[in-house]
Amino acid sequence: METKRPCLIDHYERRLNYLRISITDRCNLRCRYCMPSEGLEKLAHEDILTYEEILRLARIAVGLGVDKIRLTGGEPLVRKDFPHLLPELMSIPGLKDVSITTNGIYLKEHLENIRSAGVSRINISLDSLKRDRYRKITGFDGFERVREAIQLAQTLGFHPIKINMVVLKGINDDEVADFARLSTRYPFHVRFIEYMPSGLLLHNEPLHHVSNAVIRERLEAVEPLIQLPRKPTDGPTVRYRFEGAQGEIGFISPLTHHFCQVCNRLRLTAKGHLRPCLLSDEELDLRGPMRAGATDRDLEDIFVGAADHKPRAHHLNSKDSESLSGQMSAIGG
Repeated sequence: METKRPCLIDHYERRLNYLRISITDRCNLRCRYCMPSEGLEKLAHEDILTYEEILRLARIAVGLGVDKIRLTGGEPLVRKDFPHLLPELMSIPGLKDVSITTNGIYLKEHLENIRSAGVSRINISLDSLKRDRYRKITGFDGFERVREAIQLAQTLGFHPIKINMVVLKGINDDEVADFARLSTRYPFHVRFIEYMPSGLLLHNEPLHHVSNAVIRERLEAVEPLIQLPRKPTDGPTVRYRFEGAQGEIGFISPLTHHFCQVCNRLRLTAKGHLRPCLLSDEELDLRGPMRAGATDRDLEDIFVGAADHKPRAHHLNSKDSESLSGQMSAIGG
């Protein structure tokens, strides 16, 4: 009788139960911290995993102990027939949590299908509450569309709705208090994410990192923050709230406070490569062997190999800008 494969546990006793799947490298925005204004060279259609391939790899991963999957991009909602993937993914036995990260531009028209598939957790990237500034950061006048999508998601009962803000010095860091106040009026989880400098020259003007320690000090000057007890599902987020707030505030600090010791994730890129660490360019190819006829057991071995290759920690800090890959749109963040 065939024995069950063990859970994905790396050399540092971290159980890898979280898989982020980038279903496309394409995006309808040109966020200045992510890609050049002219865009990046796109993967050929045949180089991107099909939905059938994604589902096969998801089933294998769940069989190895993955119980949480997040769908990302690029922008996942630009991929044709995206809602058709969700019911099949949600039906995988042993998968407990499916969530989506989106920029929100196309979210409003998809919310009913997403909800009917059983997905209730959504992360929405939003880097400014000012329409003109949003357009400057993203290259698209879409703030109102995102705002309407957030409102509808709340009406439809999505929870948690996480709003992710990448903080950029001199560009949007003056809005952190306004973002934090959203958590007092709404049950939103507002998360401040440190900008990670890229080795790829994205724009003519340099972008600058702001430490989450600085952001927290600014918020404490407005109102004291109460740190929340850590939950197993928190991952890299350190969570706080204002007294009496409906929602909460989270800080994700990949550069100033490494969270590698609690990292429980692998990433499947749009081209079908497994990436053990976001901040390392090492990848293991799944697409090639799969299309060459690999068995499920063969593909399981590649997942196990990815766990074996997961480093103890990354070596970037706020001053490093040459070693972080610029192809974030195909990795899934």
